[in-house]
Amino acid sequence: MGGLLRERGGLRRDWEHVLDDSKWSVTKMPLEINYTVYLSYEYMPSYLKQCFLYYSLLPKSKPYNMDQVVAMWMSEGFLHGNSSDLEELGRNYYKELLSRNLIEPDKLYVAPWISSMHDIVRSFAHYMTKYEALIAQDGENDILTKLSSQKFLRLTIETNQLQSDEVDWKSLHEQQSLRKLISTIQIKMKPGDSFIMFSSLRTLHIEFANVVSLVESLHQLKHLRYLKLVNTNISVLLGDIGKMKLLQFLDLHGCENLVNLPGSIVKLGQLRLLELPSLSVIPRGFRTVTNMRKLNWFRAHMDGEWCGLDELESLSQLRFLTLYELENVSAAPCAANARLGDKKHLIRLSLFCTSRLENDGLIKEKEGVPEEEQRRIKKVFNELSPPHSIDNIIIGGYFGKQLPTWMMSASMVPLNNLTYIMFVDLACCTQLPDGLCQLPNLQFFKVDRAPCIRRVEAEFLQAAATPFPRLNEMYLLGMVQWEEWEWEEQVQAMPRLEKLMLRKCKLRHIPTGVATNARALKELFLQDIQHLNYLESFSSVVELTMLRIPDMERITNLPNLQKLTITDCPKLKVLESIPALERLILQDYVMEELPKYMRDIKSKAFAAILQDMAAIFVSHGTIWS
Repeated sequence: MGGLLRERGGLRRDWEHVLDDSKWSVTKMPLEINYTVYLSYEYMPSYLKQCFLYYSLLPKSKPYNMDQVVAMWMSEGFLHGNSSDLEELGRNYYKELLSRNLIEPDKLYVAPWISSMHDIVRSFAHYMTKYEALIAQDGENDILTKLSSQKFLRLTIETNQLQSDEVDWKSLHEQQSLRKLISTIQIKMKPGDSFIMFSSLRTLHIEFANVVSLVESLHQLKHLRYLKLVNTNISVLLGDIGKMKLLQFLDLHGCENLVNLPGSIVKLGQLRLLELPSLSVIPRGFRTVTNMRKLNWFRAHMDGEWCGLDELESLSQLRFLTLYELENVSAAPCAANARLGDKKHLIRLSLFCTSRLENDGLIKEKEGVPEEEQRRIKKVFNELSPPHSIDNIIIGGYFGKQLPTWMMSASMVPLNNLTYIMFVDLACCTQLPDGLCQLPNLQFFKVDRAPCIRRVEAEFLQAAATPFPRLNEMYLLGMVQWEEWEWEEQVQAMPRLEKLMLRKCKLRHIPTGVATNARALKELFLQDIQHLNYLESFSSVVELTMLRIPDMERITNLPNLQKLTITDCPKLKVLESIPALERLILQDYVMEELPKYMRDIKSKAFAAILQDMAAIFVSHGTIWS
C-alpha cells in the first residue's frame, strides 16, 4: 500500500481516491486474497501487470537475478521499444515493482539484483493467473490431473514430491499451447521424445535432466527466444540450432559434457546472451553475432579452428563480458585485438586466468611462477583496459607481479562509474594498486587470496585528496603473509566505510587511521589473524566478530558496541569500556569456567548474554555454572 500511495504522487486528493475506491468492496474474490494487493494491482499500468504476474510464476526455490527476469519478459514480448534499449526498459520495470514493494530485494546483495516475492503477493498473482498458468509446488496432490484436464500457457514444475517416475515427458503432451516451460526437477524422458508438439514455446528452462533425446528436435522450436539448459547431460548441439533464428538467450551453464559448439551458432543473429560451460569453445565466425549483450565464460583458446579474442572486436553492444584461461594468450597484441576500451556500453568485466594457488592459499609450484610469464601476463592485461562506462570488475587467477598499469595512479584510466572491484587468487602480486583510491564512486572492494602481499603501504591511500570517498564495504581475505598496514591518523580516508572484514593474515595491529577516520564503520569482522593482540578505540563499531584470534588479549573502548561474538580467543583477558553491549556470543569448546572479564559487563546486558551463552553451551554438551 505504501508503494501504491507513493506512485500516486502524495497529494491528498490522490490518496483519498485510493481510500474511496469501490474495489475495496469487491465480493467475487475469495477471502484469502489480500484486497490491498488487489487494489495495488488494479492501479498498475497494463505493461507492469503482465510483468508482475509473470514474476510470480518463477520457481520460488531458485534465485533469479534481474537480468534473467528481464530476459524472460523480453522472450514473452512484454517489452516494446527500441531493440537496443529493451534490457534497460526491462530493468526500469523491475525497479518499478521494487518501488511498489511487490518484490523485495535480497539484503545479501549490494544492489537489488536478486529479489523475492512475499507469499501473500505471490498467492494473489497465482489466483489471477489460475486459468492460464500452473505452478507445480510442494503440497499439491492433483498436478497430474490438472495436466491431463486443462490447457495452460505457462507451466512451472518445482515440486520435490513429484519424482521422475511420476512426471514423464508424455504427461506434458496435452500442453501443446505452452509458451513457457520451466522445470527444476528431473522429468523422465525416453528415446523418441521430442519438442515437436511444443511449437509455441518462447521460453524453455530445464535443469538436471537427461535431455539428450530432445536435442535433435530443438530446431523445431521456431518461436523460442529463451533457452536455458542447466546441468544437463548433453554433449552436443546439432548444426540445426542455426535454424532457430529468433533465439535471443542461450544459457548452457553446467553442461560440462558440451565442449564444442556447432559452427551454425554464428547464424543466430538475434542472440543477445550466451552463457557457456567452462570447457566449451566457440567456432570461428562469431564476429557476426553483433547483437550480443552478455557473453559469459568466453574461453581464450588460441587454436586456429576456434574463435579468438580478435572476434570480440565487432561485438560493440556488449554490456557483460567474462573471459577466462587468459594465460593462453601468447602475446599482448592478441589481447589488444579485442578492443575492450572501445566498447562504450560495457559495464561488467571479468578477467580470469587459471589459479596458480593451492587450497592453503600458497603458490602451487615450489619454484613459483617464472618472471617471464609474470611479465607476459601483465602485458596481456594491460591491453584489456576497460572503457570509461565500466561499473564492475573482477580479476581472478592473475599471476603478474604488479596489477595492470591502468589500475595504478600514474596512468589510471578515469573509471568514474566503477562501484565494485574484486581480486581473487593473485598469486604473485606484491602490492595493492595505488590508483583505486582515486575512484569517486567505488563502493565495494575485495581481495581474496594474495599470498605475496606482506605490506599495505601508505601509497595505497595517498594518490587522492580523500581516498576511497564512497567505499562502503572492504574485504581483505587470505593475504596469508600480510604483516603491516600503514595508515597514519592524519590521512583522512574511507569516510563512508561501514563494513570491514580481515581474514587469514599475520597482521600485528590495525592502524589507528582505521579507527580514527572510518567513522561510519559499523561492522568489524576479524578471523584467523595470527599476531593481533589488542583492539581499541573503534568508536562507531556496533557489531564485532572475532573468530580464532589466538593472541588477542585486550578489547577496550568501544562505546557503541552492541553485539560481540568471540570464538576461540583463548588469551583474552580484558573486555572493558563497552557500555552499550546488549548481546555477547561466547563460543569455546575447551572452556571449563566463565572468563574473569565477564565481571566487567554491565548488568543490564547480562541476562541476554547468559541466555545466549546457555544456548551455545548446551548445544555443545558443556556443563558450566
